[in-house]
Amino acid sequence: MPEKLLYAAPETDADLLYFGRFFAPDPFFAFTSGRRKVAILTALEIGRGRRDSGFDEILSLEEWRAKAAKKGKNDAAGPAGVITAVAREFGIRTFEVGPAFPLGLARRIEALGIPLTVAEGGLFPEREKKTREEAEAIRRGNACSAAGIRAAEQLLRKATIRRGRLYYQNRYLTSERLKEEIEIACLRKGAVSSHTIAAGGDQACDPHATGTGVLRANELIIVDVFPRVTATGYHGDMTRTFLKGTPSDAQRQLVETVREAQKLALGKIKAGVTGNTVHAAVVEFFRKSGYETRSSGAGGNPEGFFHGTGHGLGLEVHEAPRLSPRGPRLKVGQVVTVEPGLYYPGVGGARIEDVVWVTRDGGELLSSYPYRWQLA
Repeated sequence: MPEKLLYAAPETDADLLYFGRFFAPDPFFAFTSGRRKVAILTALEIGRGRRDSGFDEILSLEEWRAKAAKKGKNDAAGPAGVITAVAREFGIRTFEVGPAFPLGLARRIEALGIPLTVAEGGLFPEREKKTREEAEAIRRGNACSAAGIRAAEQLLRKATIRRGRLYYQNRYLTSERLKEEIEIACLRKGAVSSHTIAAGGDQACDPHATGTGVLRANELIIVDVFPRVTATGYHGDMTRTFLKGTPSDAQRQLVETVREAQKLALGKIKAGVTGNTVHAAVVEFFRKSGYETRSSGAGGNPEGFFHGTGHGLGLEVHEAPRLSPRGPRLKVGQVVTVEPGLYYPGVGGARIEDVVWVTRDGGELLSSYPYRWQLA
């Protein structure tokens, strides 16, 4: 069986962070040698790596550049030459790489005589199954999400209504101001929230629109917070929907239907059930409740429920498995979000999201925040 090879920056590559439990901003090589995990680090990182990482052995990049330069020509001391020299020293004839391994680098390594194969389904499929320690790291991520949502709710409660718009401290309350408050709260809890969603009115009908401009009274506001905990790299991901003012009957029914759909989906989560089963139950519930999914005119935007019911969560915000039409059978230890939503321009958008650790008999919630949504 080929040894595994990685070349990436763990700040942005979940596989390498999972493999070595070591943060670094620049790419480096890491590989398996039997049961051992080996990394090749620069002088800038080698001391910290030996002290803090999960690697069994760390090699000096500078030393191996010098060795490779003596054994070859042209680009021998470049990344491909270095890993080729190391592989020969370790008796490695071939490597297995992940789907995102750099293509140009792969071709240079193969040109130097080390064949590469690409892992089907990812280099570490075991990442899907979270240990108790990982589940608790995700729970901490969701505590950071909850802190951000709480900050948004408090700011909305303090806001006043003038001529249909929301004001705070005698200024318009904007999506940007709400996101700023959310992200500061997450930072104080030890996490970084990027691309935070605080979208109101028809903007919220585009589920990944982050929201811009002045927020209005009597409009639904979706707040979706998915921060990364700085210490561990694991994420939280929670969504709540708010309305400042007085909801219409249509808005009230929309939010209540989404909450009922979420409770239905949460009740179906357990090992052995397929993601498709959970998703199909939500689709059917919405259909029976009178909420049609459609496009607004020829080539128009979709309306109704047009995304998956949930996705895996861990070192990435979106990872396997999915609660969707092609969702696989759920396994003990997987962590998934449950986030049905309905979106109708003119009425607004509503989405409610929580996170579940899959168990044999059900699911353990890793998120907690009230579902109150009407704010006076």
